[in-house]
Amino acid sequence: MSLTLNNVSRVVDGETWIDNVNLSLEPGSFNVLLGRTLSGKTTLMRLMAGLDRPTNGQIMMNGVDVTGVPVRERNISMVYQQFINYPNMTVYDNIASPLRLAKMSNSEIDRRVRETAEMLRIDSYLDRMPLQLSGGQQQRTAMARALVKDSQVILFDEPLVNLDYKLREELRQELRALFKARNCIAVYATTEPNEALALSGNTAVLHEGKLLQFGETAEVYHRPKDIITAEMFSEPPINVVPGRVSETEVTFDETVHFQLNNDLRPLEPGNYRFGVRASHIGLVPHSDDDLELPVQVDLAEISGSETFLHVHNPHFDLVLHLSGVHEYHVDQQIKVYFPTHKLYAFNESGRLVHAPAGLGGR
Repeated sequence: MSLTLNNVSRVVDGETWIDNVNLSLEPGSFNVLLGRTLSGKTTLMRLMAGLDRPTNGQIMMNGVDVTGVPVRERNISMVYQQFINYPNMTVYDNIASPLRLAKMSNSEIDRRVRETAEMLRIDSYLDRMPLQLSGGQQQRTAMARALVKDSQVILFDEPLVNLDYKLREELRQELRALFKARNCIAVYATTEPNEALALSGNTAVLHEGKLLQFGETAEVYHRPKDIITAEMFSEPPINVVPGRVSETEVTFDETVHFQLNNDLRPLEPGNYRFGVRASHIGLVPHSDDDLELPVQVDLAEISGSETFLHVHNPHFDLVLHLSGVHEYHVDQQIKVYFPTHKLYAFNESGRLVHAPAGLGGR
């Protein structure tokens, strides 16, 4: 089963929510929709499901036009971020409900419910009511109800956003394992770049209703087509510094200079915006071509075992993503280092013209 969107748009009250999206999803694929809030992720999933109809364009399933086919006639399941279960029904009956609507035999319903519940590790809770479950167990129940149908397309609309960190990590791993053995299409919406990287598969980057890029997750991450994609597919967003390339060197704001290295030498002289990921900037040099920058601390934001260090010099701001806890006071003068061989270069229109080679990490 393939799912294809051809020039799909959705306009609501004169406002464009989805703008001419073309997207093809292959059987057995796991696909992430990555975008900020109001980027169009939920709208696009509702169009895929048949809950809404596009203003323009076609939606094809296995080569058949299903643009006007209602959701009940499509073999599609959807899991929402809220724990949507029937509160007056047991876990067993919640999972069984779509199979009963399909008028399956009782023996087939029982087999599927128990197999799916065991797969999601809620088989010991089948006689309980949803409100007797933890948040993670409730979401597993909602996921089981979507999976039990053996749907051709399963849509996950930020299904883990309301769970704590440990539960999210656990369920994320389970999701990937569940779909390895299936030949259905999975579509998973998230606002978090790190979640897209953890889920792997393919990633579609959405911004203001437009599809910016779609491809294998690692490829989109390492080779973003434009500066908006690079900023969105990075947490914190990629640092962007304006600069100029001459025959022999790169200059940032006419104050910071470094010699063109072999990676950047193919760039034509002119103005660029250079990107460097927060995790690639360090407090000590790691390479001969690391650029030393004197900066002033604005904020050291400690989150668990990581530190997000916000700094500036007179001409631009930077954010460092450091492992470990690092304590600095505001206005402290320090030096930071970023490797010039890990710079991205974008032209004046924001298109990628150079990506660093051989980046295997984040």
